[in-house]
Amino acid sequence: MLCVIVMHYGKHSQTTGSVAAEATTLTGTKPDMASVHKQPGRPFWFCAFSIFKPETLRSKRVFRSTKTRDKKQALEICRAWHKAALKARNGKLSVDAAREVIAQGVSDVFTAANVDSPSASIKSWCETWLEAKAIEAEQSTHDRYRRIVERFVEFLGAKSKRDLSTLQASDITRFRDREAKELSRATANLSLKVLRVCFGEAVRQGLLAVNPAVRVPVLKLRDKSARRAFTLSEIKRILKACGEDVEWKGLTLFGLYLGQRLGDLARLTWRAVNLEGGEIAFTTRKTGRRIVLPLVQPLGDYLASLPASDNPNAYIFPNAASAKRTGTLSNQFREILVDAGLVEPRGHESTGKGRSQARETSEISFHSLRHSAVTMLKASGVSDVLAREIVGHESAAISRQYTHLTTDDLRSAMQRLPDATNA
Repeated sequence: MLCVIVMHYGKHSQTTGSVAAEATTLTGTKPDMASVHKQPGRPFWFCAFSIFKPETLRSKRVFRSTKTRDKKQALEICRAWHKAALKARNGKLSVDAAREVIAQGVSDVFTAANVDSPSASIKSWCETWLEAKAIEAEQSTHDRYRRIVERFVEFLGAKSKRDLSTLQASDITRFRDREAKELSRATANLSLKVLRVCFGEAVRQGLLAVNPAVRVPVLKLRDKSARRAFTLSEIKRILKACGEDVEWKGLTLFGLYLGQRLGDLARLTWRAVNLEGGEIAFTTRKTGRRIVLPLVQPLGDYLASLPASDNPNAYIFPNAASAKRTGTLSNQFREILVDAGLVEPRGHESTGKGRSQARETSEISFHSLRHSAVTMLKASGVSDVLAREIVGHESAAISRQYTHLTTDDLRSAMQRLPDATNA
C-alpha cells in the first residue's frame, strides 16, 4: 500500500506528543503501506516502507530519504522501493529483478518530472552507438562492429529490449563463450573488446553507472598466432607466381619491406612517396599512426619502373584501391599462393557447418609478410625496438614516448634485409 502523508506540523499533543497527519491511500492494504512524508527541518521527502526480515520472520518499518524535494519524484522512488521490498519478501528479487525495478523506477521519476529519461534499451543503445561509429570509423571497421553487435543482440533475444541498466557481466560472459565455441577465441576476444567500447560510451553519457563488459576477462589463446612468416624461397615463388600482374608484385614487395597491412598499402598514393629523399610516409587506418619509412632498393626500383603520374593523389595500386573490401584483396592473394604451390585451392562443396561456424585459419596469408618483415629484421641483427618501429607494432613494454629513432636509423636496419627480387 502506497500512501501520501502530508505532515501538518503544529502543536504537539500534551498527552502523547503525536503529530497530526493526513493520509491518502493509493494502493494495497494497510500492512503493506508505504508512504512519503516530510520531517521537521529536513528538505527532502522521506519514504516509509516495510522490509521482511527472514531471521525473525517479521516485517520491519524503515525510513529512507528520497533525496528530492519534488513530491512526484519522491512518490515514484518510494513506489520502486516498495515494489522491490515486496519481491524480496516473496523470494522473487533476483539480481535481474532488482535491476529491472530500479530501472523502471528511474524512468518513472523522469516521467513525473516531465523530462526525457536518459535510459535506453540495450538494443537501442547499441544501434545509437553504431550510428556514431559510422561517422568515426572506416567502413570496414564499422562493418565489423555491426556484425558483432548484431550477433550480441540476437544472442540476448527478448532481453535486448530491456533497459540498458539490466545488462549484466554474466550476459556478456555467456556471449563471449558462445563466440569462442562457434567461431574462435580470437573472435570472442575481439567481440568482447568491441562491447567494452560500446558500453564504455554509455557510461560516459550517464546511461550506465558501470561498464559490465570490463568485468569480463579476455580468453587466453591456445595459439597466439596461427600464421607464420614466409621463408625467402617462398617469397620468391610468390613473386614468380605474380607473373605479369605488376600490382600484386608491388604489393608483395611493399608488404615485405614495409611490413604494413594490405588495406593501407592498397590505398597508398604518390603523395606518400618522396623519391628524392628516399622515403615513404602515410598514416595507418587501424591505429592512426604516422609512418615514415625509407625506400629500400627493391622498392625504389619497383616505383621507378612504373609510369610517372602528375597527380599526387593518384593511387600507386589503382586496381587494388578500387576494391570495396580488403577481404577481396586477401582472396586474390590467396589465389597467388595457390599458383605458387603454397596452399591448396578451396573447394566449393558445402561443409554443412553454416556461416556461423568457426573458420579454419590458414597459416599463411598476406599478413604473413608482416611476420616475415619482423623475422628477417631480427635475423639480420636488428633490435626489437627497431623492428617494432619499422612495422608499427605497439608494445606496453616499449613506449614510443621514450624511443626516438631517425629515418637513417631505420634505413641502416632495413638495408640488412635480403633482396627477394634476385633470382
